[in-house]
Amino acid sequence: MVFVRYHAGLEQPEENFETNQQIIVDRIKKYESESVAAEGANTAVRFAHAKAYGLLRATFEILPGVPSEYAQGVYARPGPHAAVVRYSNGLAHLGADDTLGPVVGMAVKLFDIDGPMELDDERHSRTMDFNMINGPIFFCNTVQKYVFLEKIFVDLPKYHARGKDGRNQMFHDWVTGFGNLAPADWAWDELGAFLRLGGGAVWQNLLLSSFWSMGAVRHGDYIAKLRIRPTAETAAAIKRRMLDPASAKEVFRPALVTEIAERACEFDFQVQLCTDLTTMPFEDLTVEWPEKASPFVTVAKLRLPRQDIGDDSNLRAAEGISLTPWRCPKLHHPVGSLQRLRKEVYRQSSIHRHNVNRVKRQEPRTPDDLFR
Repeated sequence: MVFVRYHAGLEQPEENFETNQQIIVDRIKKYESESVAAEGANTAVRFAHAKAYGLLRATFEILPGVPSEYAQGVYARPGPHAAVVRYSNGLAHLGADDTLGPVVGMAVKLFDIDGPMELDDERHSRTMDFNMINGPIFFCNTVQKYVFLEKIFVDLPKYHARGKDGRNQMFHDWVTGFGNLAPADWAWDELGAFLRLGGGAVWQNLLLSSFWSMGAVRHGDYIAKLRIRPTAETAAAIKRRMLDPASAKEVFRPALVTEIAERACEFDFQVQLCTDLTTMPFEDLTVEWPEKASPFVTVAKLRLPRQDIGDDSNLRAAEGISLTPWRCPKLHHPVGSLQRLRKEVYRQSSIHRHNVNRVKRQEPRTPDDLFR
C-alpha cells in the first residue's frame, strides 16, 4: 500500500481566510460573553462542547512493533504517558441531555510529550491534545461556509424548539446560507453531512462510543485521520448500555459515573493513513475516508482505570481544562483550511472564556494540576 506523503505545498490557502477567521473569532467572543446570562450558569461557556460529562484520569501507551509508516513522530517512541479524558456534548449550550442530542465528544490530553509545540505561546507545554467526536465527518467543508453554518449550529436548540416549522426553517437557512447563496453554491453536501452525523449518533453509554478526529492531521511523513474505539472486551463488559433521554434530565453522566466506578476500560487509538487525495481529501471534511482504501491501525492503547468522578469538583476540573488539536508537535499538526481555522479560533476562544470567568489560564504539567 502506497501512502500520500505530506509536504507543505499540499495545503492551499483559502480565499479571504483571515477576514472570515476574524468574523468567526469576534462572533465566538460575543457568544461567550453573552452566555454568562443566556446559559443560566453565571459563567461563560465554551463555544462548542459546552456541557461536560466528566474528566477522567487515563494512561496512553504507545505500542512497540508498529509498522514504520504508522510509527511516526510521537508514535515512534513506545511507552506510557499520563493522560486525561474529557467527555462532553457537542453543542455550545447547557441543558437537559434530550434537548442537546447524542452528538458527543471525547477530548484527550497527553503529558510529557517532547516539543516544541505548534502554539506560539505554548512552545514548551509538553502536552498534546486530541479533539474527537462520535462521527467520522464534519458538517462543513470551507471556512467561507462555516461563517454562516456556525450561526445555525449555535441556534440549533431554537430551531428544534419550534418543531416542524423550526426544522424546515433550519434546512432552508442551512442550504441557502440564509437565502444569500446562489443555487449553484447551496450547501447540500454540508446538510447531508450534518444529517448523517446526527442520524448516526446513538443514545448509548459514552464508554461504548467510537470517536473520530473528523479532520486530517500530519502524521510524520504522511497524512492521517484518527479514531478511538473501545476494545471488544471493554464493550462487552459495559452494563449500562442504551440510554433513554426521556427517562431523566441527565442520562450520559450518571451512566458514565457509575460504570467507571465499577470497571476499568480500554480503547484502541488508531491511525488511518491517506492513500489517495481524490477519494480521501483533507480539505473536504464532509467526506469519510473509506476503510477499504486504508484501514485503521492501532498505534496506542488508552486506558481508563476505575475511578470516582461523581462529585461537583470533577465537573469544575472539566470546565477548567483547555483543549485544542493545535497543541501538538510539528510532525502532527492539523491539515487543511478548516483545521487551520481551529488554531486561532480555539486559542482566542479559550483565552476570552477564561478572562470573562476571571480564571487563570495555565497549561497543566501533570494531571494532578487539573484535579486540585
